[in-house]
Amino acid sequence: METQEKDILRGGQFLVKETKCEDIFTPEDFSEEQLMMKEAVMEFNDREIIPNKPRFEAKDYALTESAMRKAGELGFLGVAVPEEYGGLNMGFVSTMLVCDYISSGTGSFSTAFGAHTGIGTMPITLYGTEEQKQKYVPKLATGEWFGAYCLTEPGAGSDANSGKTTAELSADGKTYKINGQKMWISNAGFCKLFIVFARIENDKNITGFIVENDPSNGITLGEEEHKLGIRASSTRQVFFNDTVVPVENMLAGRGEGFKIAMNALNVGRIKLAAACLDSQRRITTTAVQYANERKQFNTPIAEFGAIKHKLAEMATNAYAGESASYRAAKNIEDRIALRQAAGNSHQEAELKGVEEYAIECSILKVALSEDVQNCSDEGIQIFGGMGFSEETPMEAAWRDARIARIYEGTNEINRMLSVGMLVKKAMKGHVDLLSPAMQVQEELMGIPSFDTPDYSELFSEEKEMIAKLKKVFLMVAGAAVQKFGPDLNSHQQLLMAASNILIEIYMAESVILRTEKNAKRFGEDAQAVQIAMAKLYLYNAVSIIEQNGKEGIISFAEGDEQRMMLMGLKRFTKYNNYPNVVALRNIIADKVKAENKYCF
Repeated sequence: METQEKDILRGGQFLVKETKCEDIFTPEDFSEEQLMMKEAVMEFNDREIIPNKPRFEAKDYALTESAMRKAGELGFLGVAVPEEYGGLNMGFVSTMLVCDYISSGTGSFSTAFGAHTGIGTMPITLYGTEEQKQKYVPKLATGEWFGAYCLTEPGAGSDANSGKTTAELSADGKTYKINGQKMWISNAGFCKLFIVFARIENDKNITGFIVENDPSNGITLGEEEHKLGIRASSTRQVFFNDTVVPVENMLAGRGEGFKIAMNALNVGRIKLAAACLDSQRRITTTAVQYANERKQFNTPIAEFGAIKHKLAEMATNAYAGESASYRAAKNIEDRIALRQAAGNSHQEAELKGVEEYAIECSILKVALSEDVQNCSDEGIQIFGGMGFSEETPMEAAWRDARIARIYEGTNEINRMLSVGMLVKKAMKGHVDLLSPAMQVQEELMGIPSFDTPDYSELFSEEKEMIAKLKKVFLMVAGAAVQKFGPDLNSHQQLLMAASNILIEIYMAESVILRTEKNAKRFGEDAQAVQIAMAKLYLYNAVSIIEQNGKEGIISFAEGDEQRMMLMGLKRFTKYNNYPNVVALRNIIADKVKAENKYCF
């Protein structure tokens, strides 16, 4: 069994262990079945979604619902659902793939799809009893019913466990009565089922319930919210007024709602990252096609260096995001397989498999939601004045991208979570951060080597650079943990700086490993442009890490300690041979320009 042979790193271990390129999964590894699924999904998107873009922008909620029904008929809503509940039971990579390619037509459909297949269905497949799964999941998997997820309240956003909605047990012990108000509920306008979180008595933690959407049972909806983007995604407030729910509709145990909410969000985060991928590919394609056609000063603007800079960065970030997303997706899939082989149930294996990589899920959510925003922003800029017009597709892409940095936990929350979870894993002994952090401290005291290294092999300097960047994180985070201990959580700006370092390490390493693997398979010449993208991404990452490292160090270290750490930072972020980034960008932009599309 291939899964057993390769070394599957635990979540967060990428920071302290070297990953071999052979051990990661890349989009070039898709199976025949996955490629067929990709084709089917792209065809659906091109037929049902893209041509109807103006209707989605005009808030045609009925269109979103009918497109969801069609997706259900084709099996796309049941990709992750086990076969016994009417799904296709495809692996985690395949569920990412469907989410990736189905999401780029419009953010309105993407949000409806993501909310239904993720937080609308997953809590039941992962936490439901056998009876609950038999009753509800087949309807959700086929699109006969749609699901929505009611967690956020006017006073409970990022602090999800502080909700005021109550569930009161009846005198005969057979039902709960739910009262409260939920807001920003995606799919509320056409769903048949809510996953509702409420508090029983004075419980510390909230509890989850499956609630059927029956207006005669005290459920009323607010008007559709008018939003900056995702305009045809149904978003309403939901009010529960003495809504009666049978006790057998409690999800998992009493007080376990917070756990359900957090684990559902882990899956939601990595899927949201996937949902940002094809949007970047399409925006890049649209931008380069315009740049090739648009002439100024008798020259297509795609020939100008300022435009090449943009196209190269857009393509590079899309390629890096894809590399990191499918790397993590396969890690999760392998971890699930290991757990199932060890005798875990499907539910337990899926839950623990995703939970293991919660750090990577947060990293990807932040990185890709910010990349798709930047990509659409540069897309508008390349279109110039036309980009600002509703006549061209860029402004809708920009508006739709904006929500991705807010939902599934804001990027600020996810940044702090990624570092916080890593520190927790270290405390539990799941990731040994302490010994490598001590080694880095010793290295800072020692004299650096002045030998000239041999960089004849592809990426030898880049991989050495990645190893040094990991030392930056260990140096900054290690010293911060020593200094603040459990109080580290209250130093949010320091945590944000540390997480920016962590994010760039994971993304840069992923893009280098993918390209190295493919260069070994297909030859370096065939991967020349990808090699340029990997080098460009790393160069940008080093700059971000240097800036955040400096900010982190000077926020808590003084005197000799500060001087020592700043010297270490300089040493760990210094190339022996700086890449010519202008030349790298030109290689990438010229390829995209010649192909007239995102072509990797």
